[in-house]
Amino acid sequence: MSASSLPIARARRALVAATTAALVLALAACGSSDDTDGDATPSGSAASDSTDAFPVTITGALGETVIEKAPERVVTLGWGADDIAVSLGVIPVGTEGDTWAGDADGYHPWFREAVEAEGAALPETITMYPELDVEAIIALEPDLILAPQSGINQATFDQLSEFTNVVAYPDGPWITPIDEQITIAATALGKSDKAQGLIDGIDTTLSAAAADHPEFEGKTIAYVAAQELGTLDVYVPGDPRIDTLLGLGFTLAPSVADLTAPAGQFVAPFGLENADKLSDVDVLFTWFNDTDEQAATEAQPLFAAIPAFASGAYVPMVDRQLGMAVTVGTPLSVPWAIDRYVPMIAEAVAKVG
Repeated sequence: MSASSLPIARARRALVAATTAALVLALAACGSSDDTDGDATPSGSAASDSTDAFPVTITGALGETVIEKAPERVVTLGWGADDIAVSLGVIPVGTEGDTWAGDADGYHPWFREAVEAEGAALPETITMYPELDVEAIIALEPDLILAPQSGINQATFDQLSEFTNVVAYPDGPWITPIDEQITIAATALGKSDKAQGLIDGIDTTLSAAAADHPEFEGKTIAYVAAQELGTLDVYVPGDPRIDTLLGLGFTLAPSVADLTAPAGQFVAPFGLENADKLSDVDVLFTWFNDTDEQAATEAQPLFAAIPAFASGAYVPMVDRQLGMAVTVGTPLSVPWAIDRYVPMIAEAVAKVG
């Protein structure tokens, strides 16, 4: 797949991200690059090789943040910000631990591998659920909390902003495309010149896999959520699960192509009672928490009647770490996932009628 054939949605988001970065940097034009004193910075700092002028102003859905100088101690919350920071050369001092798909210490394997490859110490893990451990964050003395793909609300944003800079999502919780996540993080860390390279790296990885599997091109897909019995929702573009598949050459089936998700959500309501409308789907994708949940969902007659499921052109994700790697879709997780994910997809595509 050539660069010119990348999905329109991804190309559009890259343009939007680049424009956003330009606007943000324009806001900071009054700042100077004289914001470091030459002293050694802490482990995991961003200041030592910052290339942007500060201050930088970033405006998001929850408020405006003015970053006076290159951050030196960064805490990441939500999905993907930890990966993006490391990809930009910044090891966070704290990051949200993942009890669902993380290892025994709460880290994703691709993140751990990247940090250890740098010879750096792993960050402290922060408890996010059922309640954010604000005291643990304060103890780390961050000068930036980076959360462009997260679910923090206005109250939490305001609380955290009382003691440090907080950069959250631009539009709504959990709906920031990866291109914009990268651009926001790079701008906040003073490394905007590295953003496009990371975005292009993801596209290159997907394009290479697509070139190895021309049979993916033009096949129609739907990625559904059906974990709760009697329900069926559909993921929409902007969610990395969909964007990854579009980058591999697939096309959204007409039955789901025009769906939009409600504010703050990444799935559009569809309804299990409408499962028969998915007859135009060549390959069906979904995920489950475990095999018991999978068996219960697949036993429902309406789900079982979906043609792609019935033919075996079906990719159910039960591996939590692989599922999370695809879900976050970052510069670290995509290369880690691609050789594990693509064979599963190829096996399903071979069964398309």
